[in-house]
Amino acid sequence: MTATAAWARTPERGSQLVLRLMARIALGLGWHVGHALLHPITLFYLATSPAAQKRAARRYLTRALGREARWRDLWRLYFCFASTMLDRVFLLTGRTGGYDVQVTGLDTLRDAAVRGQGLVLLGAHMGSFEALRAIGGAGAPVEVRMLMHTDRGGASDALFDSLDPTRAAAVIPLGRPDSMLAASEVLERGGVIGLLADRAARGERMLRVPFLGAEASFPGGPMALAAVLKAPVVLGFGLWLGPRRYVLRFEPFAGAVALPRADREAALRDWTARYAARLGEVCRDHPYNWFNFFDFWDEAPEGGAGSGGEA
Repeated sequence: MTATAAWARTPERGSQLVLRLMARIALGLGWHVGHALLHPITLFYLATSPAAQKRAARRYLTRALGREARWRDLWRLYFCFASTMLDRVFLLTGRTGGYDVQVTGLDTLRDAAVRGQGLVLLGAHMGSFEALRAIGGAGAPVEVRMLMHTDRGGASDALFDSLDPTRAAAVIPLGRPDSMLAASEVLERGGVIGLLADRAARGERMLRVPFLGAEASFPGGPMALAAVLKAPVVLGFGLWLGPRRYVLRFEPFAGAVALPRADREAALRDWTARYAARLGEVCRDHPYNWFNFFDFWDEAPEGGAGSGGEA
């Protein structure tokens, strides 16, 4: 079993009751109280996480940091993850007061919106995609829909959908007969179709490409979908910089992803490698923002407990 397959089959930690209680406390007593609670919550999850999960996270951090990761680095990774979860509660309910959000590369989206041209936005399990959805209030009022598998929804997804009823409607489920038609219609309206390109939520075809100094498995599906959609591709990252501080970064990636029939396999691998290379650069710049808690490089011994689920 590959690491990605193991991630997809690992149940989400945390019950819906606990998450709803935490959200109610944060919304009722304010962000500062919620933020203060993150410290014991992070300590609890770090202390109770499976050993394999912490080993995998430490291996990732060692690669991204360029030095041996320490316990403090693990803490920062888990705390960054918890912070973005707290912020999602406030962002999804429209309580954006007190947030400092910088935006770079917005002209790429704004110019496309003026032309009425749709875009494919490639993201990753990094920082906050909810922060990226805030671009509507940052000068680029465009329709943003996510194209993704919906069969891994857990307690956190149920909570966030209840906080923002429009969130579920912003997802176009993959695997349905009309999925690509719905995505194409969004692009024709000048909207944005988002794809998370660093993991596969089910057993789709994976490609081994260089990532942070060694080969790792990335799904080929996102690039194949981008090629089918025939729209310019932009990379998007909502990076957590500190308490209520984010930078939204948009970068042109390709005028279009082309997969010529004669050398489709090589082209698909090349596009995936380009994405992985840029993701690796961002991971080095913001190592605590990529939320990897499983054996991404398949480094665990054969038959060992090499992967843990997401925190």
